[in-house]
Amino acid sequence: MHLLYVLASYALFLLGLPVLLTHPKLRDGIGQRLGFFGRGLAAPDGSPRVWLHGASAGDLQSLQPMMRELKARRPGCAIIVSTMTNSGLAMARTKLVEADLVVYAPYDLPGATRRAVRALRPDLLVLEYTEIWPNLIHAAHAAGARIALTNGRFSPDKVGRYRSLFRLIGNPLRSIDCFLMRADEEAERALKLGAAPDRVWVTGNTKFDALVLGGGEGREVALAREMGLAGDGPVFMAGSTHEGEEPLVLAVYRRLLLRHPGLRLVIAPRYVERAGRILALAAEAGFPGRLRSAGAAGGPAQVTVLDTIGELAVAYRLATLVFVGGSFVTRGGQNVLEPAAQGKPVLFGPHMENFKDSVQVLQGRGGIQVASPDQLHRVADDLLSRPDQVAELGAMARRAVTAIRGASARNVDHLLAALPRRKVG
Repeated sequence: MHLLYVLASYALFLLGLPVLLTHPKLRDGIGQRLGFFGRGLAAPDGSPRVWLHGASAGDLQSLQPMMRELKARRPGCAIIVSTMTNSGLAMARTKLVEADLVVYAPYDLPGATRRAVRALRPDLLVLEYTEIWPNLIHAAHAAGARIALTNGRFSPDKVGRYRSLFRLIGNPLRSIDCFLMRADEEAERALKLGAAPDRVWVTGNTKFDALVLGGGEGREVALAREMGLAGDGPVFMAGSTHEGEEPLVLAVYRRLLLRHPGLRLVIAPRYVERAGRILALAAEAGFPGRLRSAGAAGGPAQVTVLDTIGELAVAYRLATLVFVGGSFVTRGGQNVLEPAAQGKPVLFGPHMENFKDSVQVLQGRGGIQVASPDQLHRVADDLLSRPDQVAELGAMARRAVTAIRGASARNVDHLLAALPRRKVG
């Protein structure tokens, strides 16, 4: 049955090759994506080699607390990080100081994955969320590596499709040694899909541990200056926005200015390459705008677009109120806990399907779900008129985030137990 998936993977690869070679997020690192890593990573004899894979920059940030825990408890271990996107690779090489090697993930082709496993020689392969890549799992398992899934999740709407696919190609979950699931219902779905009961644990979500709760005040002051936000005026921030949401946010901002004339707007798009388009939208709406990358020389403006990577958490500290995007369009939401960790009230729209656990954490504890841009305006207007209420909601949000941390330590307990007793050759 696995042969069927092998043939299908090559067919799909050939069909998608034009996109893979031209897409700005995927076209770099073709050699590594085909499994050619040169000499790989040298590590002390006997030291475990742990390969952690996250699809994007945000996914890798969720893994960082586990990397810190691994290094603290097994100081000699070699940590390899792989990702799919250019932005993920750039972020990992800049921010993930715990990683000994950062690479592009191989295409899920038999040859590419075999070469990658042979070059990187992992003792333990850690996949995240629903990153179930059958050929990579097969290659790692055949080489004697242990395999774990962390922050595991399976959408209830897709369980039937997974079952049908696994019947056709064989069930890759049977080769996974350790399922570390986010919640009880996720664990139930893993069991229904064929995971062995003695390999499934509910440990929580490490993205909660990745939230920055404090420190970096020097960065905060410097960033405010470089974004043209120095001063005491209120700031409305729209984080992780998607195509189609910025015009809605700009319209809400226009209405808010009628009662809060000193209000400044910061838009942080989910994809920074859209920054120029958003700046043009602000200009069309009659708002003077600037890019954060202009630095202090850019001066103050009504609208600032955050067009840099890795500064969103600190930027949230500069906000009075935060709206998180991906929630007025059908993208399933974005990370609402990141601004909550900075002690900010968080507003978000109706489409939060991919972040239901985060909504449960924040609902009634500093997070407010709004059904429409009109309701966003009404709630934001009311809160901007009541600074004491803003501070109280922000404190509640921060306490809610603090209370749910600890998944990384629990995961590392299981990962260290899963490590093979002897080195894989």
